[in-house]
Amino acid sequence: MSSAEIRPIDVHHLGHSRVICSWLVGDVLVDPGPTVSVGALLEGLAGVQPRVIALTHIHLDHAAATGTLARLWPDAEVWVHERGAPHMIDPSRLIDSATRLYGEDMDRLWGEFVPVAADRVRSLRGGERLGELEVAYTPGHASHHVSYWHAGSGTAFVGDVAGVRIEPLEYVLPPTPPPDIDIELWHESLDIVRAWKPRRLAFTHFGAAHDAAEHLDRTDAQLDRWAARARETDSAQFVAELHADIVSACGEPAAALYEQGAPFHHIYDGLARYWSKRGAAEAGAQ
Repeated sequence: MSSAEIRPIDVHHLGHSRVICSWLVGDVLVDPGPTVSVGALLEGLAGVQPRVIALTHIHLDHAAATGTLARLWPDAEVWVHERGAPHMIDPSRLIDSATRLYGEDMDRLWGEFVPVAADRVRSLRGGERLGELEVAYTPGHASHHVSYWHAGSGTAFVGDVAGVRIEPLEYVLPPTPPPDIDIELWHESLDIVRAWKPRRLAFTHFGAAHDAAEHLDRTDAQLDRWAARARETDSAQFVAELHADIVSACGEPAAALYEQGAPFHHIYDGLARYWSKRGAAEAGAQ
Protein backbone atom coordinates (compact mmCIF):
# COMPACT_ATOMS: atom_id res chain seq x y z
CA MET A 1 0.00 0.00 0.00
CA SER A 2 1.08 3.56 -0.68
CA SER A 3 1.89 5.80 2.26
CA ALA A 4 1.86 8.95 0.11
CA GLU A 5 -1.17 10.91 -0.93
CA ILE A 6 -1.32 10.96 -4.73
CA ARG A 7 -3.54 13.43 -6.50
CA PRO A 8 -3.73 15.24 -9.83
CA ILE A 9 -3.81 19.02 -10.06
CA ASP A 10 -5.30 20.57 -13.18
CA VAL A 11 -3.33 23.79 -13.78
CA HIS A 12 -5.98 25.08 -16.25
CA HIS A 13 -3.52 26.08 -18.94
CA LEU A 14 -4.77 29.21 -20.74
CA GLY A 15 -8.03 28.77 -18.84
CA HIS A 16 -8.72 25.31 -20.27
CA SER A 17 -9.21 22.23 -18.13
CA ARG A 18 -7.77 18.79 -19.01
CA VAL A 19 -4.68 20.05 -20.85
CA ILE A 20 -1.83 20.06 -18.31
CA CYS A 21 -1.87 17.96 -15.16
CA SER A 22 0.66 18.22 -12.34
CA TRP A 23 0.85 15.35 -9.86
CA LEU A 24 1.37 15.61 -6.12
CA VAL A 25 2.93 12.48 -4.66
CA GLY A 26 3.20 13.07 -0.92
CA ASP A 27 5.58 16.04 -0.77
CA VAL A 28 6.89 15.56 -4.33
CA LEU A 29 5.40 17.61 -7.16
CA VAL A 30 5.80 15.98 -10.57
CA ASP A 31 5.88 18.37 -13.56
CA PRO A 32 4.61 21.73 -12.24
CA GLY A 33 3.67 23.02 -15.68
CA PRO A 34 4.22 26.51 -17.15
CA THR A 35 4.65 29.76 -15.26
CA VAL A 36 1.44 31.22 -16.70
CA SER A 37 -0.45 28.55 -14.72
CA VAL A 38 1.27 28.99 -11.34
CA GLY A 39 -1.81 30.61 -9.78
CA ALA A 40 -4.03 27.64 -10.56
CA LEU A 41 -1.30 25.23 -9.41
CA LEU A 42 -0.94 26.97 -6.05
CA GLU A 43 -4.70 26.99 -5.61
CA GLY A 44 -4.76 23.25 -6.33
CA LEU A 45 -1.97 22.62 -3.83
CA ALA A 46 -4.17 24.23 -1.15
CA GLY A 47 -1.28 25.29 1.05
CA VAL A 48 0.91 22.21 0.58
CA GLN A 49 4.56 23.19 0.08
CA PRO A 50 6.38 20.41 -1.78
CA ARG A 51 9.82 19.27 -0.70
CA VAL A 52 10.74 18.27 -4.26
CA ILE A 53 9.89 19.40 -7.78
CA ALA A 54 10.44 16.28 -9.90
CA LEU A 55 10.65 16.88 -13.65
CA THR A 56 10.09 14.19 -16.25
CA HIS A 57 11.77 16.55 -18.74
CA ILE A 58 12.43 20.24 -19.26
CA HIS A 59 9.97 21.16 -22.03
CA LEU A 60 8.18 24.36 -21.10
CA ASP A 61 4.71 22.84 -20.69
CA HIS A 62 6.16 20.56 -18.00
CA ALA A 63 8.91 22.58 -16.36
CA ALA A 64 8.76 26.32 -17.04
CA ALA A 65 7.31 27.14 -13.61
CA THR A 66 10.13 25.38 -11.76
CA GLY A 67 12.37 28.38 -11.09
CA THR A 68 9.46 30.56 -10.03
CA LEU A 69 8.30 27.90 -7.59
CA ALA A 70 11.84 27.36 -6.30
CA ARG A 71 11.84 31.03 -5.28
CA LEU A 72 8.56 30.53 -3.43
CA TRP A 73 9.80 27.33 -1.78
CA PRO A 74 13.43 28.01 -0.80
CA ASP A 75 13.98 24.53 0.65
CA ALA A 76 12.63 22.60 -2.34
CA GLU A 77 14.98 20.42 -4.39
CA VAL A 78 14.63 20.04 -8.17
CA TRP A 79 15.05 16.59 -9.73
CA VAL A 80 15.91 16.44 -13.44
CA HIS A 81 17.92 14.20 -15.76
CA GLU A 82 21.59 15.13 -16.02
CA ARG A 83 21.17 16.16 -19.66
CA GLY A 84 18.44 18.60 -18.69
CA ALA A 85 20.03 19.95 -15.52
CA PRO A 86 22.33 22.51 -17.20
CA HIS A 87 19.33 24.03 -18.97
CA MET A 88 17.44 24.51 -15.72
CA ILE A 89 20.46 26.33 -14.28
CA ASP A 90 21.00 28.42 -17.44
CA PRO A 91 17.86 28.23 -19.62
CA SER A 92 19.10 30.57 -22.36
CA ARG A 93 19.63 27.84 -24.99
CA LEU A 94 16.34 26.16 -24.06
CA ILE A 95 14.49 29.45 -24.41
CA ASP A 96 16.14 30.13 -27.78
CA SER A 97 15.14 26.68 -29.03
CA ALA A 98 11.56 27.05 -27.78
CA THR A 99 11.29 30.51 -29.32
CA ARG A 100 12.05 28.99 -32.72
CA LEU A 101 9.01 26.76 -32.20
CA TYR A 102 6.58 29.21 -30.61
CA GLY A 103 7.78 32.63 -31.77
CA GLU A 104 5.75 35.55 -30.44
CA ASP A 105 3.48 33.17 -28.51
CA MET A 106 6.20 32.24 -26.00
CA ASP A 107 5.12 34.58 -23.19
CA ARG A 108 1.42 33.97 -23.74
CA LEU A 109 1.80 30.20 -23.69
CA TRP A 110 4.42 29.65 -21.01
CA GLY A 111 5.46 32.82 -19.17
CA GLU A 112 8.84 33.50 -17.64
CA PHE A 113 11.42 30.72 -17.26
CA VAL A 114 13.40 31.56 -14.11
CA PRO A 115 16.80 29.85 -13.67
CA VAL A 116 17.26 27.42 -10.78
CA ALA A 117 20.33 27.73 -8.56
CA ALA A 118 22.79 24.91 -9.19
CA ASP A 119 22.83 23.84 -5.54
CA ARG A 120 19.07 23.22 -5.70
CA VAL A 121 19.34 20.72 -8.56
CA ARG A 122 19.71 16.94 -8.17
CA SER A 123 20.88 15.45 -11.46
CA LEU A 124 19.44 12.03 -12.30
CA ARG A 125 20.75 9.27 -14.53
CA GLY A 126 18.03 6.66 -14.00
CA GLY A 127 18.13 3.80 -11.54
CA GLU A 128 17.90 5.99 -8.43
CA ARG A 129 15.55 5.18 -5.57
CA LEU A 130 14.49 8.40 -3.89
CA GLY A 131 12.06 7.87 -1.05
CA GLU A 132 9.03 6.08 -2.46
CA LEU A 133 9.97 6.81 -6.07
CA GLU A 134 12.21 4.92 -8.46
CA VAL A 135 13.68 6.76 -11.44
CA ALA A 136 14.06 5.31 -14.95
CA TYR A 137 15.72 6.93 -17.93
CA THR A 138 13.07 6.89 -20.69
CA PRO A 139 14.27 8.79 -23.78
CA GLY A 140 12.56 8.91 -27.16
CA HIS A 141 10.34 11.93 -26.72
CA ALA A 142 13.32 13.83 -25.33
CA SER A 143 16.92 12.80 -24.76
CA HIS A 144 16.62 13.88 -21.10
CA HIS A 145 13.25 12.26 -20.28
CA VAL A 146 12.79 10.24 -17.09
CA SER A 147 9.79 8.46 -15.60
CA TYR A 148 9.02 7.84 -11.92
CA TRP A 149 7.70 4.58 -10.49
CA HIS A 150 5.68 4.51 -7.28
CA ALA A 151 5.49 0.82 -6.45
CA GLY A 152 3.27 1.29 -3.43
CA SER A 153 0.38 2.52 -5.57
CA GLY A 154 1.37 0.81 -8.81
CA THR A 155 1.56 4.21 -10.52
CA ALA A 156 4.04 5.21 -13.22
CA PHE A 157 4.47 8.95 -13.74
CA VAL A 158 5.33 8.97 -17.41
CA GLY A 159 5.43 12.60 -18.57
CA ASP A 160 5.12 12.38 -22.37
CA VAL A 161 6.69 8.99 -23.07
CA ALA A 162 3.31 7.24 -22.90
CA GLY A 163 1.69 9.87 -25.08
CA VAL A 164 -1.18 12.32 -24.77
CA ARG A 165 -4.53 10.91 -23.71
CA ILE A 166 -7.27 13.24 -22.51
CA GLU A 167 -9.11 11.20 -19.90
CA PRO A 168 -11.64 9.58 -20.03
CA LEU A 169 -11.00 9.15 -23.77
CA GLU A 170 -8.97 6.22 -25.11
CA TYR A 171 -7.25 7.92 -28.05
CA VAL A 172 -3.46 7.99 -27.62
CA LEU A 173 -1.29 10.54 -29.43
CA PRO A 174 2.51 10.36 -29.07
CA PRO A 175 3.80 13.96 -29.00
CA THR A 176 6.86 14.22 -31.24
CA PRO A 177 8.18 17.80 -31.27
CA PRO A 178 11.69 18.56 -32.47
CA PRO A 179 14.58 18.37 -31.88
CA ASP A 180 15.48 14.88 -30.60
CA ILE A 181 12.71 12.38 -31.35
CA ASP A 182 14.07 8.82 -31.51
CA ILE A 183 11.47 6.19 -32.39
CA GLU A 184 13.63 3.18 -31.52
CA LEU A 185 14.59 4.56 -28.11
CA TRP A 186 10.95 5.49 -27.49
CA HIS A 187 9.83 1.89 -27.99
CA GLU A 188 12.56 0.74 -25.60
CA SER A 189 11.36 3.26 -23.03
CA LEU A 190 7.80 1.97 -23.31
CA ASP A 191 9.19 -1.48 -22.56
CA ILE A 192 10.85 -0.09 -19.43
CA VAL A 193 7.51 1.27 -18.23
CA ARG A 194 5.78 -1.97 -19.23
CA ALA A 195 8.25 -3.99 -17.12
CA TRP A 196 7.00 -2.22 -13.99
CA LYS A 197 3.57 -3.79 -14.63
CA PRO A 198 1.84 -0.56 -13.60
CA ARG A 199 -1.77 -0.50 -12.56
CA ARG A 200 -2.02 3.16 -13.48
CA LEU A 201 -0.21 5.55 -15.83
CA ALA A 202 -0.15 9.19 -14.73
CA PHE A 203 0.19 11.65 -17.62
CA THR A 204 0.85 15.35 -17.87
CA HIS A 205 -1.59 15.56 -20.82
CA PHE A 206 -4.00 14.66 -19.20
CA GLY A 207 -4.85 12.61 -16.15
CA ALA A 208 -4.48 8.85 -15.69
CA ALA A 209 -5.11 5.55 -17.44
CA HIS A 210 -6.07 2.41 -15.55
CA ASP A 211 -5.75 0.13 -18.60
CA ALA A 212 -1.99 0.50 -18.53
CA ALA A 213 -0.96 -2.53 -20.60
CA GLU A 214 -3.45 -1.78 -23.37
CA HIS A 215 -2.53 1.89 -23.33
CA LEU A 216 1.18 1.16 -23.78
CA ASP A 217 0.38 -1.14 -26.70
CA ARG A 218 -1.67 1.63 -28.31
CA THR A 219 1.20 4.09 -27.80
CA ASP A 220 3.60 1.75 -29.62
CA ALA A 221 1.14 1.34 -32.50
CA GLN A 222 0.32 5.03 -32.81
CA LEU A 223 3.98 6.02 -32.71
CA ASP A 224 4.73 3.78 -35.68
CA ARG A 225 1.54 4.77 -37.49
CA TRP A 226 2.13 8.52 -37.42
CA ALA A 227 5.87 8.19 -37.99
CA ALA A 228 5.08 6.32 -41.21
CA ARG A 229 2.57 8.97 -42.29
CA ALA A 230 5.10 11.75 -41.69
CA ARG A 231 7.49 9.96 -44.04
CA GLU A 232 4.85 9.76 -46.78
CA THR A 233 3.11 13.16 -46.59
CA ASP A 234 3.82 16.85 -46.25
CA SER A 235 3.01 18.93 -43.18
CA ALA A 236 -0.38 20.20 -44.34
CA GLN A 237 -1.67 16.74 -45.27
CA PHE A 238 -0.29 15.19 -42.08
CA VAL A 239 -1.95 17.81 -39.86
CA ALA A 240 -5.25 17.48 -41.71
CA GLU A 241 -5.22 13.67 -41.41
CA LEU A 242 -4.31 13.74 -37.74
CA HIS A 243 -7.00 16.29 -36.94
CA ALA A 244 -9.62 14.29 -38.85
CA ASP A 245 -8.59 11.07 -37.10
CA ILE A 246 -9.02 12.57 -33.64
CA VAL A 247 -12.31 14.26 -34.56
CA SER A 248 -13.61 10.94 -35.89
CA ALA A 249 -12.60 9.12 -32.70
CA CYS A 250 -13.34 11.77 -30.07
CA GLY A 251 -15.11 14.81 -31.52
CA GLU A 252 -14.00 18.34 -32.32
CA PRO A 253 -13.80 19.67 -28.71
CA ALA A 254 -11.42 16.86 -27.77
CA ALA A 255 -9.31 17.51 -30.85
CA ALA A 256 -8.74 21.07 -29.63
CA LEU A 257 -7.49 19.75 -26.27
CA TYR A 258 -5.17 17.25 -27.95
CA GLU A 259 -3.74 19.98 -30.15
CA GLN A 260 -3.19 22.29 -27.18
CA GLY A 261 -1.34 19.49 -25.42
CA ALA A 262 0.63 18.46 -28.54
CA PRO A 263 0.46 20.91 -31.47
CA PHE A 264 -0.07 18.86 -34.60
CA HIS A 265 2.44 20.72 -36.79
CA HIS A 266 5.11 20.15 -34.13
CA ILE A 267 4.33 16.44 -34.24
CA TYR A 268 5.05 16.46 -37.97
CA ASP A 269 8.16 18.61 -37.62
CA GLY A 270 9.72 16.30 -35.03
CA LEU A 271 9.02 13.19 -37.10
CA ALA A 272 10.31 14.83 -40.28
CA ARG A 273 13.51 15.73 -38.45
CA TYR A 274 13.79 12.14 -37.19
CA TRP A 275 13.53 10.74 -40.72
CA SER A 276 16.01 13.30 -42.04
CA LYS A 277 18.56 12.43 -39.36
CA ARG A 278 18.05 8.71 -39.90
CA GLY A 279 18.46 9.11 -43.66
CA ALA A 280 21.68 11.05 -43.17
CA ALA A 281 23.01 8.40 -40.77
CA GLU A 282 22.19 5.57 -43.19
CA ALA A 283 23.83 7.43 -46.04
CA GLY A 284 26.94 8.01 -43.96
CA ALA A 285 27.16 4.31 -43.12
CA GLN A 286 27.25 3.27 -46.77
